[in-house]
Amino acid sequence: MKNNSDNDKLLLKNKKAFFNYEMVETIECGMALEGTEVKSMREGKFSFTDCYVVIEKNQLILLQFTIQPYKQGSIFNHEPERKRKLLAHKQEIKRLKRKVDEKGLTLVPTKVYLKNNLIKMEVGLAKGKALHDKKNVIKERDLKKDAKRELKRLNY
Repeated sequence: MKNNSDNDKLLLKNKKAFFNYEMVETIECGMALEGTEVKSMREGKFSFTDCYVVIEKNQLILLQFTIQPYKQGSIFNHEPERKRKLLAHKQEIKRLKRKVDEKGLTLVPTKVYLKNNLIKMEVGLAKGKALHDKKNVIKERDLKKDAKRELKRLNY
C-alpha cells in the first residue's frame, strides 16, 4: 500500500467501498480520459456510485463511473457513463487477474486524486464484508461519536 505524498490532492474518496468491502491491497492506476472529462473531474463533478473494475483482454476497465458533462464543453463533450480504461503495468494486471479468479476478490475504486497534475485512481483488491461485520462497524462508529460528545461536554 502506497502513501500519498504532499503533492497529491485528494479529489474524492469512496467511503462506501470501505464500508462494504475489506481491502486486501491497493494499487495506483492512471486513467485514460478525454479533455472535457479531465476538466469536469478537476471541478469534482464525478461520482463513485456503484462503480467497479473488471479485467477484459488484459486491460483494467472502469464501469459505471459517472463524470458529469463539462459546462463549457461544446458538441464534443464526453459521454457521462462510458467504459474507461485504467492504466497499469501488464504484470500487475496479470497478478490482479489471478487473485480475482482464484480467491473470488473484487476490484473496487477507492479514491481519485491529482498527482503531479495527472489524475490517478487507487483501486483496491477487496473482499466483501458480511452483514454482521457491517453492523459492528456502525456500532463502533456510534460508540466513538458518543465518547467524543461526552468528552466535549465534560471539557466545557
